[in-house]
Amino acid sequence: MFVIEPAPPGDAEVTEAIGHLLPLLSKSAALPGSAEVDEIAASPATTLFVARDGAGGPIVGTLTLALFRVPSGVRAWIEDVIVSSDVRGRGCGEQLTRAAMDAARAAGARTVDLTSRPAREAANRLYQRMGFQIRDTNVYRFEL
Repeated sequence: MFVIEPAPPGDAEVTEAIGHLLPLLSKSAALPGSAEVDEIAASPATTLFVARDGAGGPIVGTLTLALFRVPSGVRAWIEDVIVSSDVRGRGCGEQLTRAAMDAARAAGARTVDLTSRPAREAANRLYQRMGFQIRDTNVYRFEL
């Protein structure tokens, strides 16, 4: 069983874990330093969840939940779900996602959005099994 908890600011173990996990998600993303990880953990707009392999165990997964208010209501967005290859298939991603969904619900969000590359087949199957539905929308990006 995994223990899911919000990451506290100033935790060097969290920064180190992200340094090991982020390359599993993105080869091009620059690794955040402790100041950036602390900013994410301390921000009222984000919750950085960590998954530990058992109570007091090593960090084996992370997920960031962004919550923000817009005129149409509270929005929730899941980003950067990363699970160590050592524990994939054991329910870690689902536990992280459920923790984020619970937090979003408690904050008053009506929906939770996320994106997942098609190549991440296991993640896409998980999200669909959990009830996420593919939306008929366009996602645009402008690089600055």
